[in-house]
Amino acid sequence: MRVPLSWLREYVDLPAGETGRDLADRLVRTGLEVETVEQLGGDLKGPLVVGKVLAIEELTGFKKPIRYCQVDVGTANGTGEPQNIVCGARNFAVGDKVVVVLPGAVLPGPFPIAARETYGHTSEGMICSARELGLGDDHDGIIVLPPEFEPGTDAVELLELVDEVLDIAVTADRGYCLSMRGVAREAAVAYGLPLRDPALLDTPAPNSFGPLVKVQDPSGCDRFTARSVIGLEPDALTPIWMQRRIQKAGMRPVSLTVDITNYVMLELGQPLHAYDRSRIDGPITVRRAEAGEKLRTLDDVERTLDPEDLLICDNSGPIGLAGVMGGAGTEIADPVVDPAPGLVTGTTEVVIEAAHFAPIAIARTARRHRLPSEAAKRFERGVDPAAGRAAAQRAVDLLVLVAGGTAEAGVTEFAAAYPVHTISIAADHPDRVAGQEYGRETVVRRLQEVGCTVEGGDVLVVTPPTWRPDLTDPNDLAEEVIRLEGYDTLPSTLPQVPAGRGLTEAQRLRRRTGIALASAGYVEVLNYPFVGEAALDALGLDAEDPRRATVKLANPISDEEPALRTTLLPGLLAALRRNIGRGTTDVALFEQGLVFRVDGTDPESLFRAPRLPVDRRPTEDEIAQLNAALPRQPHRVATVLAGAREPEGWWGKGRAASWADAVESARTFADAAGVELTVRQAQHAPWHPGRCAALYAGDRLVGHAGELHPRVVKALHLPERTCAMELDVDLLTEDGAKRVEGPKISGFPVATQDVALVVDASVPAGEVEAALRAGAGPLLESLRLFDVYTGEQLGEGRKSLAYALRFRAPDRTLTAEEASAARDAAVAESVARVGAALRG
Repeated sequence: MRVPLSWLREYVDLPAGETGRDLADRLVRTGLEVETVEQLGGDLKGPLVVGKVLAIEELTGFKKPIRYCQVDVGTANGTGEPQNIVCGARNFAVGDKVVVVLPGAVLPGPFPIAARETYGHTSEGMICSARELGLGDDHDGIIVLPPEFEPGTDAVELLELVDEVLDIAVTADRGYCLSMRGVAREAAVAYGLPLRDPALLDTPAPNSFGPLVKVQDPSGCDRFTARSVIGLEPDALTPIWMQRRIQKAGMRPVSLTVDITNYVMLELGQPLHAYDRSRIDGPITVRRAEAGEKLRTLDDVERTLDPEDLLICDNSGPIGLAGVMGGAGTEIADPVVDPAPGLVTGTTEVVIEAAHFAPIAIARTARRHRLPSEAAKRFERGVDPAAGRAAAQRAVDLLVLVAGGTAEAGVTEFAAAYPVHTISIAADHPDRVAGQEYGRETVVRRLQEVGCTVEGGDVLVVTPPTWRPDLTDPNDLAEEVIRLEGYDTLPSTLPQVPAGRGLTEAQRLRRRTGIALASAGYVEVLNYPFVGEAALDALGLDAEDPRRATVKLANPISDEEPALRTTLLPGLLAALRRNIGRGTTDVALFEQGLVFRVDGTDPESLFRAPRLPVDRRPTEDEIAQLNAALPRQPHRVATVLAGAREPEGWWGKGRAASWADAVESARTFADAAGVELTVRQAQHAPWHPGRCAALYAGDRLVGHAGELHPRVVKALHLPERTCAMELDVDLLTEDGAKRVEGPKISGFPVATQDVALVVDASVPAGEVEAALRAGAGPLLESLRLFDVYTGEQLGEGRKSLAYALRFRAPDRTLTAEEASAARDAAVAESVARVGAALRG
């Protein structure tokens, strides 16, 4: 439910300086879930005024029709002279009132407005469309205002462009908050202020000469109110204030009669439906559907009805799905202008329906026909059965006021017996549930604030209000008291601590990343953390390589491996060799563990550990000296691969493991850790100098991956083209633990665009990919390199990289023009960054 703050103030006198965020904090404390507070018009700056079109000159010779207009903006421009404005819209004429933004203003975006030369004329401002003002998505035509507004009137205030809107996630048990009335009640309680209930209206008593109504299924419809209004002006327009409130609440203005029913639904929470009385044949009947019946609904879809569907019918058959959507046969007709006599024809007589339907029946019908309408959303959560008469009266009053209609005296009301439900609750029951004392006076006051009638002493007899069907037992009432008193006031009582404290963040990271590598086909191994000089020699490490500086053990298990490892690769490669020697030709292994590095430590304090006493606790200084005497112990992960990465079979040939698989294992690990890696070309032992990738997290070098050097493969007796990867996990996650979120899946179709770029052979594919991603913008869902080509056609030292770009929007189906524009922007960025050329 979207709640405009300006509208809410109509029912509750909130403090003058109270902002939307202040209100959101109060509502959250009372148990409502406020998802966002949207600031409307925050970046809008005037002057934005009403203008009157004085003259229009049609400009020719351009690709599209262009008009040069003279517009009277009163004294808003400081001179009183007409503004000359170039406009391409066609939906206005001389004499129309429009919205004009003058030079110096800033529209939402932000989009500053200035006088500029265009189409051979100087345009001194702009005539605005709805989308340009943030009022909607309509960009085909500009806004034409009613004629009563004077030129120069402030359009910011007229169109209520500046406001705050609270977006509230209403749970299934709080259906009354799907209305301004319900949210205003919560706000009034939260601030301790009185509520001006919009449902407190004087309504005429039911009589026998209203519209004929027959309810054949009282279990599905226990209340039905019908009123008639005649003499409506077919061309009457919805007032701007009503349109803006409907828009801010997240709905779209349609026509005056429909807008009024939607407005009342938003205000009181009671869905209404308006029928063209001239199209109703006989009495309105509420019944269940018969097998095989059909109904064409307002969305112009013919639906086959189910016997459980609750219908609104007349003598001709079904005219609406009760509580879900009306039928096309009794739809309010759009006004039609006959140019000869200048007459306007359309709906002049309507019947207003305000009914209360069974929530389960409406919910099942809406799901069965896939019609999640605003009305169904409210009925299935529970609508106040006592609000129908007031809602019908409110709609009638608005039709009389705005559309010039006349309310007929007839009032039809069907009301089945409505049982009064009472709950007995001990006055101290909320105290015992919350673990703190509220007292009887507080309990009674809070229950009365939510609308309950309370009687009794130590045992209270509570009658819930009609708009709270969720209050059914004493614990529901206790929850109301506790939430209004504030969950934050509850005492903190420590529970009994079970054995263990759960996993630490580091443990969760290790488990998550290990599962990711295992899911990618790698098998985890655990090796001894010892290494010898022979293994470091076989890796081809230089004498100055930091990995040569090892910590020697005083009593090693083996004299051949007397030192603590500085890299995970020796142990992993030994395990790889051992598995291959035992007949397993296709191997993919990984290991996570600590390595021991003396680089970056204080050489004076290293290995000078103090002898700690046993008769007392060590001091903080002694513990610091002990830690300083230890080498660095970074957490690392490594993978090794050999043989086939994809096996061959009846489906075709397999694929041997390559350097790309080693790089991909690093990306798999980093993705599970919530970090994005950047890949660059590098030379680093023990990898092949031409097939080695440096792995970066931001600007930090965190590891390497690629194919091992042939000399290393030969020295360790490994299969040809053995590949490996090693990452420093501590460096990778140096920015702190990051929450790993699942992918956001759009329900709209994907648009795929392929592009082949020719670049210099020395340009890394990663730089090309980065340029494409930067240029493509937020619509890019994924990017995949699917072909690399070199040949005489490209020339010496050139290569072609072919990418598949997938574009998708979260809120709409992309047009071919949008996808092509995003693709062209990506190509342009690659041209600018890496000198790419689009392959013809």
